[in-house]
Amino acid sequence: MHGRAVALGAGTILNALSTGFGSAFAIDAETSATVELDDSGAVTGSVAEDVDADTRLIERCVELAAERYGEEEREYGGTVRTESDVPMAAGLKSSSAAANATVLATADALGADPDRTEACRLGVRAARDAGVTVTGAFDDASASMLGGATVTNNDGDELLSRDPVEWDVLVWTPEERAYSADADAAACANVAPMAELVAELALEGRYAEAMTVNGLAFSAALGFSADPAVEAMPHAAGVSLSGTGPSVVAVADRDAADDPLGRVRDRWAERDGETWRTTTRNDGARVR
Repeated sequence: MHGRAVALGAGTILNALSTGFGSAFAIDAETSATVELDDSGAVTGSVAEDVDADTRLIERCVELAAERYGEEEREYGGTVRTESDVPMAAGLKSSSAAANATVLATADALGADPDRTEACRLGVRAARDAGVTVTGAFDDASASMLGGATVTNNDGDELLSRDPVEWDVLVWTPEERAYSADADAAACANVAPMAELVAELALEGRYAEAMTVNGLAFSAALGFSADPAVEAMPHAAGVSLSGTGPSVVAVADRDAADDPLGRVRDRWAERDGETWRTTTRNDGARVR
């Protein structure tokens, strides 16, 4: 029983750590998962980019998906391997992408074609079980799975809205890494009034404005410099710290004539780390 699927990375519009409400948008960076099922009763995972990576999340995704989509009373095992263009622990939703791809690949191995939102919730449950998320990350997971920009209530795994977005995207990823499970939730609670404003903007479809407000608030709460965002503001439609950092993402309309992100790239390229361009995606995760 063999299955393969891919899911997308994403950038942040609203960090859910303050209020439980979050928002994210899918980007053209993919994570693939390959699943081989057998009757061993044990699941073994591996990550192509890091032989020492924690594989509890993807292994738990296989277990839950096999339980949901497989035959009752049958004990499944097997292997799962992920390979990704999404940098790990960089705020670009690598865990959500890995979970979504693994759930869909497991369903594919079992001959199932699940509802994408339901499959997304399985991955979120696995993330909570594995202890790799504070909020459950349904905002990140929904954007990765469904594509476009989503707004969610993470406390209830509720999808509040989803819209297509047509942006060019610039990402600056410094060399440091930050794990969302280690984020200072108490500090984030201090910016809850700003997070509530960001949620209002996002629910009105004012995503680019929302992410800029989010970026300033959460950079301060999480101890990151706002300088990259300030450098981007005269040119980008929106810019934000992504997730709990350390990446910063800037967006601009694809039909902008003067290449505003090119100006931002010139500034960010002077910084240590990697600066790279991509686009938004509205199609979401898929079986390969």
